[in-house]
Amino acid sequence: MTDTPAPRAADIVSPITDRALPDRVPLNDARAAGRAGHDKPTSENAILLLVDHQIGLMAGVRDFTSIAEYKSNVVGLARVGKALGLPTLITSSNAQWQNGDTLPEIKALFPEVSIHRRTGIINCYEDPTFRAAFEEVVNRTGRRHVIIAGVTIGTCCAFPTLSLRNDGYSVFPVVDACGAWNRWETEAAMHRMANAGAELVTTFALACELQADWKLPTANAMLEPFYENLSEYGFVTQNFWNNANQHAVPDPFGMVK
Repeated sequence: MTDTPAPRAADIVSPITDRALPDRVPLNDARAAGRAGHDKPTSENAILLLVDHQIGLMAGVRDFTSIAEYKSNVVGLARVGKALGLPTLITSSNAQWQNGDTLPEIKALFPEVSIHRRTGIINCYEDPTFRAAFEEVVNRTGRRHVIIAGVTIGTCCAFPTLSLRNDGYSVFPVVDACGAWNRWETEAAMHRMANAGAELVTTFALACELQADWKLPTANAMLEPFYENLSEYGFVTQNFWNNANQHAVPDPFGMVK
């Protein structure tokens, strides 16, 4: 004789009117108590810097399984910035020579954004023209959280990250939207930036942190980078919608008929 299993407790579905709660303890109070503090980047406080993602330099990346994977992360990050309306600065280094032009996908996403074409200064934050453009955005918007990715993590990303940390900015290097000549460069740069107080992030974890709640109005636009540049998630969601009428869990939004 088989025992009848006890009925499961009823599910508890959060109201769709709920909004994400802030941390209970303010950042400065957490730090005063000796904790690191949660200095969260948001779509309201962040600036995006895309540094030297150029077609010549991209060819030198050696720390990914394929450059296609790396390029997809770079373009995905750019799409996240576009979807959320982040103030975005793009710069290139010696594009007139072997480094080549900025990725065409980035240029297509931001036709209204000028590319700051540096002519020799390696650290973009040390370039007077780029620094002036960056500080204009900071002064105009009040944003001091900087999301940064560079074609090479050890130079294009790490150098400005260290400078920005020195000058008091909260910096979030997107490590999988940066490449390297070898794994030693990657490891050294990540240690160096983390030791300086930068918070290392990855493209799609950062995207989720910035979106925070899929009920927000940016959700539809934010699906594009996940579909287009994170194929694993794209397949999952597309498979779901292909089988949407076979729901096992009730849909509180009433979207699926």
